[in-house]
Amino acid sequence: MSWLWPLLPALVLFSVLSVVRVQTAPCQTCRKLTDSFIKGLEKTSNKNFGGGNTAWEEEKLAKYACSETRLLEIVEAACEKSDFDCNKLLEQIEDQVETWWFHRQQEAPDLFEWLCIEELPLCCPPGRFGPDCKGTEHTHTHTHTHTHTHSHSINHVWWCCCAAECLSGPGGVCGGLGRCEGEGTRLGDGECVCDPGYFGQLCQSCADGYYREKSSNHSTPACAACYRSCKKCSGPENYKCLECKPGWLFHDNKCVDTDECGTELARCSSNTYCHNTDGSYECRGCDQACVGCMGSGPARCKKCARGYKLRGAKCLDVDECSERALACPGLNEACFNDEGSFRCECADGFIRRDSICVENQPLSGPEKGLFDDMTDDEVLVLQQMFFGMVICALATLAAKGDMVFTAIFIGGVAAMAGYWLSEKGDRMLDGFLKGR
Repeated sequence: MSWLWPLLPALVLFSVLSVVRVQTAPCQTCRKLTDSFIKGLEKTSNKNFGGGNTAWEEEKLAKYACSETRLLEIVEAACEKSDFDCNKLLEQIEDQVETWWFHRQQEAPDLFEWLCIEELPLCCPPGRFGPDCKGTEHTHTHTHTHTHTHSHSINHVWWCCCAAECLSGPGGVCGGLGRCEGEGTRLGDGECVCDPGYFGQLCQSCADGYYREKSSNHSTPACAACYRSCKKCSGPENYKCLECKPGWLFHDNKCVDTDECGTELARCSSNTYCHNTDGSYECRGCDQACVGCMGSGPARCKKCARGYKLRGAKCLDVDECSERALACPGLNEACFNDEGSFRCECADGFIRRDSICVENQPLSGPEKGLFDDMTDDEVLVLQQMFFGMVICALATLAAKGDMVFTAIFIGGVAAMAGYWLSEKGDRMLDGFLKGR
């Protein structure tokens, strides 16, 4: 059981619905799972321990053959990770797998038969079908008519149950010319699905469009295809038709195509036209230049569509840009001709804003500073003039003997000199004077 521990969450999830889901799992999934399991058995049957001691290896291999370790290795490789159905089924049948592995291998060596047919059950034996592998009931009616003084009939009805086997003929199931619907599964009704060219309860008759070939031996000859226009025939040539397929007329031992487009047989909607094909016809769309048409192209129009004009025998595009005096009345607009129409767009160098074509100019950025257009040399001169004016004003006040202004003048000169000589002061004054 240790091999199931990684699957424990999933097993808990599926435990309640496991019986129902196993019943609905397809036979094909079970067959695929058991086939993969048997391949795992074969792959691990001759596992080499590499010990170098024959007696020791034989003892170990004997224990390994029926061990839980080997079972785990086989189970882990039984389903591809992407195969959801296989993994789901494997999770649900843990008990059956362990039972067969530890207790039933010897008496039931065919895992598919024991698991998929007997235990679950999901499949039927070969040649059988149906929910219980016992076939389906059919009703047969036989009528006897007795005539005496008065005439009357008696109907006898028998109910019989099939032997659960698919219909068989001389060649096997479905006469060897088809397959039994649902064979080997719990589905289907056992009816024969015949190969191409055959039909009937046992697929022994030739289908429409086929004939029975001649055979030189005593075996039943095969059915071969008639000429493509023949429904019934006596040979493959076009002159050996006995009956024509729909859309063909029998004439002079041949089947000739019926031109539905030249008769009233064709039914095509407006703005489409009839195109004849072998044994039938197609309704195809008219050219875009047409309003109704009799065939393909602008020369087969019944009427020209808007934006087109009849020139000669064809409906051709009208160049509205050259024929109209003012096709695009908007200011700064240019006309561009299209097939069947035209469009108005802004002329080169203009873009549309609020339904009007305006000159394509970049949007204005933030307003410039007062000194943005000055050169670095001009800024330097302006800085020197500014400091000169400040120093002169302070010097005038200091000359009047005002100690306060004298102190301010000396401190201001020292401070300005320091900032003037420093990179920081230069950046500050430069930004201040430039209004940046």
